[in-house]
Amino acid sequence: MENLFRLADHEDFFSRRCIWVNGPVIIGAGPSGLATAACLREQGVPFVVLERADCIASLWQRRTYDRLKLHLPKQFCQLPNLPFPDDFPEYPSKKQFINYLETYANKFEINPQFNECVQSAKYDETSGLWRVKTNEVEYICRWLVVATGENAERVTPEIEGLSEFKGEVVHACDYKSGENFTGKKVLVVGCGNSGMELSLDLSNHHALPSMVCRSSVHVLPREIFGISTFELAVMMLKWLPLWIVDKLLLILTWFILGDMEKYGIKRPSMGPLQLKNTEGKTPVLNIGTLEKIRSGDINVVPGIKRFNNNEVELVNGEKLDIDAVVLATGYRSNVPSWLQEGEFFSKNGYPKMPFPHGWKGNSGLYAVGFTKRGLSGVSSDAVKIAQDIGKVWKHETKQKKQRNTACHRRCISQF
Repeated sequence: MENLFRLADHEDFFSRRCIWVNGPVIIGAGPSGLATAACLREQGVPFVVLERADCIASLWQRRTYDRLKLHLPKQFCQLPNLPFPDDFPEYPSKKQFINYLETYANKFEINPQFNECVQSAKYDETSGLWRVKTNEVEYICRWLVVATGENAERVTPEIEGLSEFKGEVVHACDYKSGENFTGKKVLVVGCGNSGMELSLDLSNHHALPSMVCRSSVHVLPREIFGISTFELAVMMLKWLPLWIVDKLLLILTWFILGDMEKYGIKRPSMGPLQLKNTEGKTPVLNIGTLEKIRSGDINVVPGIKRFNNNEVELVNGEKLDIDAVVLATGYRSNVPSWLQEGEFFSKNGYPKMPFPHGWKGNSGLYAVGFTKRGLSGVSSDAVKIAQDIGKVWKHETKQKKQRNTACHRRCISQF
């Protein structure tokens, strides 16, 4: 009891409304947070979900382009305990996926606390509890689930002269459609899945895109002989070693897509699956961009040296007049900005332990959605986390070892 009262050792303790949470606090109401909450619901464990935006899946709803579809077949993207509807296409659209997530939240009665931006989360060694502070509330809990994911904040590169560029500069998270760029010369910075797809969208809207391909990248067909490339790789890995599967994928890719290096797209020396496993770099799945590159509708250019007014100078000395810049430069984790912990998470905001061991830390700390393995990785983490917490919860409930109510005397309310 004395330890619990020591939670009031900071001056701002009484400036915030304090809430005791009987189960875990989940930070983030994207697919990762929703999947974990649903699995906890199945285990009978109460929880609270905190979300900084005013809706679930804010990345999908607010920071994605209109033409976006799931890049993998729906069976590899469904969350635990709820498959996609049968009438959904193999590659659901952005709108369909959002509808699926809203149905998911309703089915498992997940009601996040919206507009709750976490300022800090710290484990209190004295009490053995987590203290999660938002703008006006402090949540006290035994378990903390970090579900803010790999794409919490945009990455904006520092490029000489970009801040003085006279044209429009937009990050991919603010890009919706190419219709506003019709007839304009647009430089797309980045050649990952987003960069490739935005270049395609710009071309389809009669813009004149040039795509910066600074480093090597694997581009694979989305389907091989009518089968999803991802599904085919999963099937082959059941029988063959990874390096052989990589060789077969590259041979089939060359047969279907041809030589891409002559168009300025260089292939990494490491195979696509090995590169994904070791460095987390996802291969690009072609959905029509290469055809536009071959026809000359999309221009591939090397790295950028500097911007100057309405001009960009490339590393090969070439200069291009451009009207706008789209930064398809990715996202990063924001965990280091608010989680006061240094053992489980590294400085880049990812768990230090590699997959499949990066889901559980010490002192009731968990992470979901940091595997760099998409929604299937999210589901795997969520199931394990819920089972781990559920096991302890059920044991203590059975033994009637409830937390001491003295904590409630310091908390105005509880979940």
